[in-house]
Amino acid sequence: MTPRIKNPFKSAPDGIKAMMALEESIKASSLDHQVIELVKMRASQINGCAYCIHMHATDARAHGETEMRLYMLNAWRESPLYSDRERAALAWTEALTHVADTGAPDADFALLSAQFDEAEQVQLTLLIGAINLWNRLQVGLRAVHPVDAARVAA
Repeated sequence: MTPRIKNPFKSAPDGIKAMMALEESIKASSLDHQVIELVKMRASQINGCAYCIHMHATDARAHGETEMRLYMLNAWRESPLYSDRERAALAWTEALTHVADTGAPDADFALLSAQFDEAEQVQLTLLIGAINLWNRLQVGLRAVHPVDAARVAA
């Protein structure tokens, strides 16, 4: 994989600064870190963004997330490892990541509304929009995730 642009952050600093400000507002919200990382991981899985999957799996593990919950995330609907709150966030993540196909169904919004207050609903929606934009930036420009040299097959 060869990056299309070596340093997109340097090429568009004002846009990146705006995205980072959005990230800070989400981080300062009442959304817990575990939900934030699960949402980022799930959207990144859907979008096939290796760079973001690597980043958010690493961050989630550093904050106490279990390996099994990360492994099972792609099949969260069939696993008892996720809380009702996490399930609502993941359903909304999938609905908005696939919004052209789903139209953001009322049923998914009802699940969201049952678990999150209005401010959290907005923050979660901003989070989903942000990670989808980060995914598009990294996939579109072919960003390469860090590689542990000891794990690279010869």
